[in-house]
Amino acid sequence: MPKPTQTLFGRRLREARARVGIAQDKLGVMIGLDEGCSSARMSRYETGAHEPTFRDVEKIAQALGISSAYFFCNDDLLAELVLDFEKLSPAQCQAVLGYISRLIEGDQL
Repeated sequence: MPKPTQTLFGRRLREARARVGIAQDKLGVMIGLDEGCSSARMSRYETGAHEPTFRDVEKIAQALGISSAYFFCNDDLLAELVLDFEKLSPAQCQAVLGYISRLIEGDQL
């Protein structure tokens, strides 16, 4: 039987898990899965054999301390920006948005 192709979600999940050093089984338990099947379920998500519900994506994101948006960014740079943006204070977020707006408008920075 051929191995499933890893999905964008699966790749992002594996990367996010590796960043924080959480094993598949531990993450599964953190989102409410039974300990006996948590590793297998998380592995299926990572390989693309199964797709989680959006509710489960939100639980995974919360357990990993990141935004669920990270999992759905088609562009790797945008995914990194999502991770970095959520580390900022509200004032810093506003400053970044203002900076981007000025860049788009072509104003001198």
